[in-house]
Amino acid sequence: MRESISIRKAEVGDYARITHLLRETGLPLDGLNGHENFLVLSRDGQIVGCAAMERYGKYGLLRSVALEPNERRHGFGRSVVQEVLQQARRDGIAEVVLFTTTAAPFFERLGFHAISREEVPAPVRASVEFQSACPASAAVLRLVL
Repeated sequence: MRESISIRKAEVGDYARITHLLRETGLPLDGLNGHENFLVLSRDGQIVGCAAMERYGKYGLLRSVALEPNERRHGFGRSVVQEVLQQARRDGIAEVVLFTTTAAPFFERLGFHAISREEVPAPVRASVEFQSACPASAAVLRLVL
């Protein structure tokens, strides 16, 4: 039997599972505004991953990229991030920024490049992630779409 993998826009009923995934993976919940910015990755109908894009004018903040630990190293993280980035392009976002304390090599493999906190676009600096949710020691990466 072939397993079914799908990526879709999150629904209201998915939010509890999303927050559980984020807590389980040690990612901040600060600044989340519900499920509206999320895509979820499901395997056989069960949510096993997620990612969100917050919009700040022409800039996007990629956040909350999480997978169940046993779902890693199968290309699912790459798939959900690529889908979020495709949606960002369709929505007219020109540049995406993210903060990470553990996954810089993963995002670099997807084309992101390290920048300094001073290089973060001014609109993104207003985000809860920049202001407080992510430690100053977090790596900052950027991708021009």
